[in-house]
Amino acid sequence: MASLKEQHCRPAEGLRRLEAADVRHYLEQLAPGWQTAADGTRLVRLFEFGDFHATMAFVNAVAWIAHRQDHHPDLEVGYRRCRVVYSTHAKGGLTLNDFVCAARVDALFD
Repeated sequence: MASLKEQHCRPAEGLRRLEAADVRHYLEQLAPGWQTAADGTRLVRLFEFGDFHATMAFVNAVAWIAHRQDHHPDLEVGYRRCRVVYSTHAKGGLTLNDFVCAARVDALFD
């Protein structure tokens, strides 16, 4: 099977909300720093940068991933930081799409 970053998001109708064991399995495949929210419905990571320009370059790269995958995170942007939050709202929690996009964000730093 292809790695997470090589997969593509699928329409939410064809997905299922992941069970806790699946979430743990996929979380192990991501770079350190990703966490699930206490309620288990969101995948979260805080990225920190040296300056505003680097932060905005990252935000634009994440926006491109979101556009290409048609799966959009919530972004909280500050001067030198960006908090990325993935969740599949249509499913009320995490799906494979959230992990695929998180892996693609990780790949920005490969």
